[in-house]
Amino acid sequence: MTNHPLTERVEQALEQIRPFLQQDGGNVQLLEITVENDVKLELLGACRTCSMSMMTMKAGIEETIKRAVPEINTVEAINTVAHNA
Repeated sequence: MTNHPLTERVEQALEQIRPFLQQDGGNVQLLEITVENDVKLELLGACRTCSMSMMTMKAGIEETIKRAVPEINTVEAINTVAHNA
């Protein structure tokens, strides 16, 4: 991943939610922040196949990132169940 100026702030936001994901056997990895300030994530572990992954993305991960880093426009997981269906 490139050295985007928002990377550290997004990673700090992810650190806030990671314990909740890890508690259920999952995790999340930051893949990219585009020039348009769109965040691309990969869901890992149990989060990859969980039927609740879209809710986790919207209500948990996306909300946490946007609250901490308001410059971010969108947050997308490239491998959610609904995305691959």
